Amino acid sequence: MTKIAILVGTTLGSSEYIADEMMDQLKSLGHEVSCYLSPTISELAPYTYWIVVCSTHGAGDLPDNIQPFCNEITLKNPDLSHVNLALCAIGDSSYDTFCQGPEKLIDALKYCGVKVCVDKIQIDVQQDPVPEDPALAWLAQWQDNI
Repeated sequence: MTKIAILVGTTLGSSEYIADEMMDQLKSLGHEVSCYLSPTISELAPYTYWIVVCSTHGAGDLPDNIQPFCNEITLKNPDLSHVNLALCAIGDSSYDTFCQGPEKLIDALKYCGVKVCVDKIQIDVQQDPVPEDPALAWLAQWQDNI
């Protein structure tokens, strides 16, 4: 089946829980899936599908663990035209920067040629206290197209 990388941007762990659940769901379909909390371009080279599961930190920023990867993408500007991307953003709608952190990474990836293969999901922790549920439902809607 397909090699899928899940890139996790997390501060308090919610994104990591979601990524773990997604990984289990995709593996049950026969895909080869790995999660990365501190990814690098070279580690991700063999993967054609990337799922970014990322929260927003502070005033619309990326979590500290994924910021170095965003910096690497911005500095090196690699050709990522072979990559298909999906975004699962997690945020709190009581902030005016709701789900804006991951957008910085997605913009950098798009600049490098990544193709967005599915509409993103923005999970509001104010509305969904168990963010894994909407994330898995979103994944189920398109996972057969991988």
